[in-house]
Amino acid sequence: MSGLRVVGIVLLVAGLLAVAYGGFSYTKDETAAKIGPVEIQVQEKERVNIPLWAGIVAAAAGAVLLMRRS
Repeated sequence: MSGLRVVGIVLLVAGLLAVAYGGFSYTKDETAAKIGPVEIQVQEKERVNIPLWAGIVAAAAGAVLLMRRS
């Protein structure tokens, strides 16, 4: 499998996932305060939104790379 074909598959899958889910979320841990041996941790849930047009462009670019004859 050529490198271009792998990139095409990755772009196609990532683009379709971006269109389907619109982004992804993750949890970020932070130390809010540290007083001597006592430490207070805060967990914040962050969301990264991926624009619809970016997902469509990525999926289309992946499809073009897969259809291209090498």
